[in-house]
Amino acid sequence: MQDTQQRRLPIFDANNSPQNISVYAFLLGSAFGASLTHAFYDRATPQLSIFLAALAIFHVLEYIATALFNPQKLTLGSYLINHSDGYNAAHAAALIEFITERYFFPEWKTFGIINFIGNYNSIDICSFTTSSYKPLTNALLSPRTFTGFSIVVIGQSARTLAMFHAKTNFSHYIVQRKEHDHFLVTTGIYSIMRHPSYFGFYWWALGSQVMLLNPICFIGFLRALHRFFTNRIRYEESTLIRFFGAEYEAYKQRTRTFIPFIP
Repeated sequence: MQDTQQRRLPIFDANNSPQNISVYAFLLGSAFGASLTHAFYDRATPQLSIFLAALAIFHVLEYIATALFNPQKLTLGSYLINHSDGYNAAHAAALIEFITERYFFPEWKTFGIINFIGNYNSIDICSFTTSSYKPLTNALLSPRTFTGFSIVVIGQSARTLAMFHAKTNFSHYIVQRKEHDHFLVTTGIYSIMRHPSYFGFYWWALGSQVMLLNPICFIGFLRALHRFFTNRIRYEESTLIRFFGAEYEAYKQRTRTFIPFIP
């Protein structure tokens, strides 16, 4: 029995080992490449492949940011792949809704306010492209999908910029004790808004549902995200006030979160 355990490959054992890191990176890279390739040739629903590619990029960037600026905090969980049961359930629900509606009720993809955005076909603005690339360009240039895709890009850009600008001050978890090198970041994107990483994920998640044309999950995501970030920001700001006092109070007064109903 002991010999069997020693011979077993230590992969997917949740340890932050080089082999696990490389396997996760390989799988995410493969998912990105396969999804992007599929998006070029899927004439029916390339936005699903675009979403999966965006999801792979999101998880890779989470790990890279932690590896660059907080290597002492780096774990396999820094990929945020298995962030929480709620996170996994949300993405599973989004995929189930998309596949179900596309297969059983394709007309739902043009029903409702979310899916009605830009629901028109004026001219074939992609006529200059080759037939191989036309599905992807048609999807991205479709007003409905382009709206969602643009929101995803804005959200991802804001979150990545926030992590890279905060450097060692960024953490995936709310810290309970102020470290000696911990200071309040108020420059760069933080001079424009508070909690830009939360802003980024909030709009990334909602944009993904607009891009997928998922009206049910859009509403579900909206409610869940608002509840989560309302509670998290309230708690995090109580710790920041404890750490920085009047300095954070003044910063809070002159900035916004740009998350609806969270000033």
